[in-house]
Amino acid sequence: MLFAATHFALAVAEETDGAFDPTLGSLLEAAGFNHEYRSGWPVRIAPSSDGEASFRDVELDTEAKTITLRRPLLLDLGAVAKGLAIDMAAKELRDDGYENFTVDAGGDLYLAGLNAAGESWSVGIRHPRREGELIDELRVSNTAVCTSGDYERRASGEDAAIEHHIIDPRTRSSAMRCASVTTLAPSAMVADALGTAAFVLGPIDGMALLERHGIDAIIISPDLERVATGGVPISRHPTTSAKG
Repeated sequence: MLFAATHFALAVAEETDGAFDPTLGSLLEAAGFNHEYRSGWPVRIAPSSDGEASFRDVELDTEAKTITLRRPLLLDLGAVAKGLAIDMAAKELRDDGYENFTVDAGGDLYLAGLNAAGESWSVGIRHPRREGELIDELRVSNTAVCTSGDYERRASGEDAAIEHHIIDPRTRSSAMRCASVTTLAPSAMVADALGTAAFVLGPIDGMALLERHGIDAIIISPDLERVATGGVPISRHPTTSAKG
């Protein structure tokens, strides 16, 4: 399972030329993103690092299913492992005969079949700048919906360049070209990883990446400009102005 998640993460890193990179664990730990979510206690596991490690320093042996790190680094598979866990949970529920269900893992969702009213599931997309408001509402079925936002996890470390948890590996600072990215795909792992990459790349290059892989998405810029693919199943626009 670890090999599969790492293999996919490295494939996304290669596809995005490093805009997505799973080797930023040490940087994220230094920024304070290392607290156990139930207890709040810090977990310190990062090896000493020269700050130059990248996904190209991870070597995979597909036959032996081994992972070799060519230099000290800490793998961060957060943008892949949670989606993989959602996909596995959905598969297990389907294998047990369930047709209508949802899997919710901290804002990343898989929605199968229909809701209790016999309709497609309704999913609200949080407004990235207004607490308690939605910026879009979707109607989906048999689809993963994953959102990456700059508002969810704020940094607590001393590095002023790290404001939130979505890092641009090329600058080693928080990605600033998007406020939120919501992706829809048959797989939560694909939706989560490509959504994170699109967040780093920004609205233009990010949307090009998603469309290249057939992923529907809504991208909101920091000034609340909104761009979406034609296949997004929007139920309504809760806000009347993109500028808000």
